Amino acid sequence: MERGNTKNEILDAALQLFSVQGYDATSISQIADAVGIRKASLYSHFASKQAILDTLLDTALQQYEEHSVFAGKNWEKDPSGLPENSDAAVKMVQGQLKYILHDPLIQRGRKMLVIEQFRNSRLAEIQTRQNYTDIMTYFTGMIRCLIDHDVLKDEDPQMMAAQFCLPITVWLQLCDREPEKEEEVMDLVEKHIRQFYRLYRK
Repeated sequence: MERGNTKNEILDAALQLFSVQGYDATSISQIADAVGIRKASLYSHFASKQAILDTLLDTALQQYEEHSVFAGKNWEKDPSGLPENSDAAVKMVQGQLKYILHDPLIQRGRKMLVIEQFRNSRLAEIQTRQNYTDIMTYFTGMIRCLIDHDVLKDEDPQMMAAQFCLPITVWLQLCDREPEKEEEVMDLVEKHIRQFYRLYRK
């Protein structure tokens, strides 16, 4: 097998195992078995299990910076895509949720962060950033912009953002545990967003 492909298969297998049973409970032998190679062959690609984890994190963080709507969006400088009505907001949020739930790399990476956040300080920081700080920053900026555009009432944008996005993060976690509830969650998300706009619209 071509070396580059083997390396990618190792990363994919490791992420799958880390996201199900955790980093500590996963052995190099299990990763090698999942790929169908000998342990010695795996070591020709990665020096250690920690090196595999570091590569996974670097790759995931790079993709997050390049593709996540929550990374680096500045609503004041670029208000394009501002959801000025509930229809647009529902479409935006449901679209992002479906992407997050169904992209294999994002899905497995998120589950690994949940498992490892209490054991690994670097992963805890990433978990806080991706699943709280960046989301709150994104939606606080969005709400502030909607207030400035006279779409929503002039209330505390941070508190409004928390009311808007934090229930959705709880429903996302529910889908991770119980994927069969996705349709129910999407319905709840729509009702929640429409009520938010009704309550805060000017």
